[in-house]
Amino acid sequence: MKKEEKASISIMKIICISIILILISGIGVMAVNTQLSDVKIVLQNGYEMTALTSKTKVSDILEENNIILEDNQKTIPDLDSEIAAGETIKITDKSYNEVQIAKISEDGVETSLDQLLENYAPVTEKIVVEQVTIPYETVTKNTTNATTGTTNKVLQQGKDGLKEVTYKVKYQNEVEIEKTVISEVVITEPVDKIVQVQKVQKVQTSRSSTLPRTTSTSTTGGTTYKITAYCPCSKCCGKATGRTASGTKATAGRTVAASSKFAFGTKLNIGGHIYTVEDRGGAVNGNKIDIFVNTHAEALQWGVRYMNVSVVN
Repeated sequence: MKKEEKASISIMKIICISIILILISGIGVMAVNTQLSDVKIVLQNGYEMTALTSKTKVSDILEENNIILEDNQKTIPDLDSEIAAGETIKITDKSYNEVQIAKISEDGVETSLDQLLENYAPVTEKIVVEQVTIPYETVTKNTTNATTGTTNKVLQQGKDGLKEVTYKVKYQNEVEIEKTVISEVVITEPVDKIVQVQKVQKVQTSRSSTLPRTTSTSTTGGTTYKITAYCPCSKCCGKATGRTASGTKATAGRTVAASSKFAFGTKLNIGGHIYTVEDRGGAVNGNKIDIFVNTHAEALQWGVRYMNVSVVN
C-alpha cells in the first residue's frame, strides 16, 4: 500500500508541474502577442512621465493613466490621434498657436513631432494699467479785429491732464502681439492755455478807401460818441437790400445810423467829416453812431472808436 501511495503522490506532482508550465507558457504567448510601447506624456506644468502601454490612441493612453483634461486644455496630437512607441503626448492650453515648421532636405520635406512641439508658442494675457498724459489745448482770444501788428499775451498757462488706461495685452514668446483698451478713467482734467491776441489798428491811408482819414479821437468841439461801422451784409443789417430806414440807398462816406434823437437828414460832423443821418439800428442808441461802409472787411477794420460829434447847422 505504501508503494501505491507513493506512486499516486508522484503522479499528482507531475500533473501540478505540467499545469504550472502550461500557465507560464500561456502568459508568455499573451505577452508576445501584446506589444507594449513606451510613450512620453508631458503635463501642462512641465512635468514629464513615461507610460508603458499597449494602447495607441491618445485618449485611451490618458484614460489608462488616469489623466483627465480640464475644459481649457487640449492635447498635441489631439485625442483621436494614433501614436507609436517613443512619441510624445503634450497637454497644453487651448490658446497655444499650432505652428508647423518643416525641414526641407534633398529628399523632400522632413519633420518630427518633437520639432513641431518645440514651435508651439503659448499666448499669454495680462491686464496692464498705464497712466497717459492728456495734452492741453491752446485757446486764442482776439481783443480786436484789426489786421496788422499783433501782440500776444498769455492769460492762463496750460497744464496737461492725466488719465488711467486699462489694457488687455497678449504676449507670445514674451513679445507683445495685441493691445486692447478695456477702460479709461480721467484722473486730472487738462487746463487750456488761453492766449490773448491784441491786434494794433493802423489808420487807412489808401485813397480808394471809403473810410475818412481821421484819427481815432478828436478834441474839437461837440460830444464824444462811440463810433462803429456796418456794411449792407445780413450779418450787420439782418438783410442785404442796401436800403436805409429813411428809404434812401445807403452810401459809404455819407450814410450813418443814429438814434431817434437825430432826425433823418441831420448833418453830423464826425471827426472832421460830414455825414447824414439816414438809418436806424436796434443796437444804435444813446451816444452811439454807426457809419456805413461798403464791405464787411472795412467794418471790421474800423473796429470801435470814440470821436467828437457835432451837428452841422
